[in-house]
Parts: sequence; structure tokens; C-alpha cells
Amino acid sequence: MRAKTVLPAVAMTAVSMVLTLAVVVMWLGTAVPWPVALVVGLGIDGGWLATLAYERRLAAQGDHNTAVSAVGWSFGILAAGVLVAHALTAEESAGAWLAVAWLPIAAKALWLVHAMWERTALTPVALDAIRGIQQEARDEAAVARARLRAEAATEETRLTAVTEAGARVARVQAKTAQALSSAWSTLETARAGEDTGRALTSVTARVTPGVTPRWELPVWGPTEPLAARSLESAPALTDEALDVIVDEIRTSETPALSYREMAARFRAAGHSASEVRLRAAWKRVA
Repeated sequence: MRAKTVLPAVAMTAVSMVLTLAVVVMWLGTAVPWPVALVVGLGIDGGWLATLAYERRLAAQGDHNTAVSAVGWSFGILAAGVLVAHALTAEESAGAWLAVAWLPIAAKALWLVHAMWERTALTPVALDAIRGIQQEARDEAAVARARLRAEAATEETRLTAVTEAGARVARVQAKTAQALSSAWSTLETARAGEDTGRALTSVTARVTPGVTPRWELPVWGPTEPLAARSLESAPALTDEALDVIVDEIRTSETPALSYREMAARFRAAGHSASEVRLRAAWKRVA
């Protein structure tokens, strides 16, 4: 992985240094002796290479120096400026020389990229751990999505079943209401009829002179539940209390009431006693 960034930077550096040296020798060789031009070219390349080596040393120690970086970029810009000046003054192939004038800057940029890669590089153990964490997160997300889809499908099925059951109940209630309405209409027709009304009236209650109770329709609708009646019987009366009640009822009118009338009023008043005890009490007070 290291070679993917360092090899392009080394290759670009070598090409830019050779190109800068050749351009300086060819350009300045016409004005000054070629050894002087060679020294100038080697000076530019040497300064640029020296600052690059010092930057790499600092990077290996985990350090960085802004001044050294500025000097390195200055040498790179100087080399690029020499190439640009030569391209502008060349009589032949000016475009070609100008097209390669960016190589020193590109080489410097590649070393910058390589330094950034080194600062962010991780060991294989750390990379494996990161891949494991990412895979675990993807697995959990996939399981959560599957669970949500399953819950949504289950809820949809439940709602469908509840809706269908509600629809069936509604249809049954509608049919029942229609049947009750039809029966009610039949009862109302029978009640309103002249002949059927008299017949129904005669069988609903005992006919008394001058009173003919009207037959009423049954109640159709919500009803209130009746209060629960107590199943406990009233406490039995003692013989003394029974004698007092029987005597009061018997002598309530003049002449005294007969046993049958007294017994009827006794029970109508809400008292309770067996026929044997009531007759014995009658004999005692009479």
C-alpha cells in the first residue's frame, strides 16, 4: 500500500529534476558557460531535494516544520518558473515545453499526498477491527430492517383480520336489525288493525266492566337491568308478635273480621307466616 503513493512521487520528482536540469543547461548555456549552467541547475534540484529529504525526516518522526515546507515549495515554484520562462522564450516547441512546466509542482503535490497518507495509515490489525465493526453494524441494520418488515406484515395481517371480522359483525347486526324491524312492523300492523286489536286486547288482561285495557307493543331497545332481589326470607315472627298482629287486624273493624278476611289482610300487609301458625294465633286471640 505504501508503494501506491511513494512510487508516483519518486518518479515525478526524478522526471522534474532531470527536466529542470536540462532546461537550465540548454537555456543558460547560450549565455554563460555550460558548467555554470549545470551548477545552477544542480543547485535548484539540490535545494529542492534537500528540503524534501528534511521534510521526510520530520514526517518519519511525526513532526512538521512550516519554514522547511515553505522553502521546499519555493524551490518547486522556482523550477516551474524556469520551465515556464524557457517555454515562453523558446523558438521551437514552446507549447510542449509549457505543457511540462507543471511537473515540479506536481511532484511536490504528490509528496504532500504521500505524507497525508502516512499520517492516516493504519495497521492491518486496526483495519481488520474496523472492517469487523462495520460488518457488525451492517448485520445489525439488516436484522433491524427485517424485524421491522416482519412486524409491519404481521400488523397488516392483524388489521385485515380485525377489519374482516368487524365487517362480518356489521353484516350480522344489519340482518338482525332488518329482521327485528320487519317483526316490529308486523306487530304494529296487527295492533293497528280493528279486528286484531280487539282480539289482542281481550287476551292480554282480564276484562272488567267498563275497562278495556289497551294492548301495548313490547319494548324494543336498551333496557335497564332490574335490581337484584334479596333471596333471604324475612325473619319469622314470634308467637307473641304474631298474636298481636292477628288481634290488631281482627279487631280493626266492627264486627270483628273472620279468619279468611284477617288472613287476606295479614298477607296483604306484607307479613309472612305459615297457615298452621296463623290459624293457631287466630284461635289464641279469638
